[in-house]
Amino acid sequence: MKIFCTGASGYIGGSVAAHLIAAGHQVTGLVRSPEKADAVRARGIQPVLGTLDDGQILARAAQAADIVVNAASADHKGAVESLLGALAGSGKPFIHTSGSSIVGTRAKGERSDAIFDEDAPVTPSPARVARVALNEFILSHRDKGCRPVIICPSLIYGVGLGAGPDSVQVPLLIRLAKKRGNAAHAGPGENIWSNVHIDDLVTLYALAIEKAPAGAFYFAENGEHSMREACETINRMLGFAGPPTAMSMAEAAAEWGEGTTEDTMASNSRVRAKRAAQLGWKPNARGLIEEIEQGCYRE
Repeated sequence: MKIFCTGASGYIGGSVAAHLIAAGHQVTGLVRSPEKADAVRARGIQPVLGTLDDGQILARAAQAADIVVNAASADHKGAVESLLGALAGSGKPFIHTSGSSIVGTRAKGERSDAIFDEDAPVTPSPARVARVALNEFILSHRDKGCRPVIICPSLIYGVGLGAGPDSVQVPLLIRLAKKRGNAAHAGPGENIWSNVHIDDLVTLYALAIEKAPAGAFYFAENGEHSMREACETINRMLGFAGPPTAMSMAEAAAEWGEGTTEDTMASNSRVRAKRAAQLGWKPNARGLIEEIEQGCYRE
């Protein structure tokens, strides 16, 4: 099959592309620069030069493909409109990448007991209202002659296929720990995120391409941990003695920015991948704590 992938030089998109190439598919990938074009070409991806704002380039690439995977941005409505407009009436799959912060609560590092599966109603934080609306817009295209599917990963960790360990939360925590000589979390660090290994996530994309019905939505997770647990593990991995530090929200915002602090590092995002199991998804990569302590994040 011919697959067009946005974000082909990134963590998720590059990993998905590598997995699909290994399965025998032909992958073209959107890249922003000649340097990135050379990098993806070396991994077997045929580059398409352009950005998410280049609607005509996106539309042509989508029309030339059998399948479209959008892994560059969870929030770029213009790109989604261009891609879905090109696919309308074609019956082709459109696999869009969202993110489980849509269920996030601005909890300032406190624990929440709210857990969401795909059937639970979501009241997004102000920062995620537009993303939830975009998800609904995408899924509405099941009635327009294509096969829209959304995959909604939780905290992703591990080394990507063809990309470095470049997810969000864990690298931020490790960089800060090295800078301070001790791991640190926002507030008490009791906030919990579900998580998924990148190796397991890419297999869900492949299953969704093969089997997911039009209008399907899948959370991707295989466990959950608090930020404090992650920080304790980072201290062990780096050989730092003692417990991690609790930063004030102002301290955390100075390190990471207010939006990242409130909606990613100090929030809760607890989800259950109920529907993914129905596709036959069976995650088997090592868990977050083991990966930090013994895997790709070690020096």
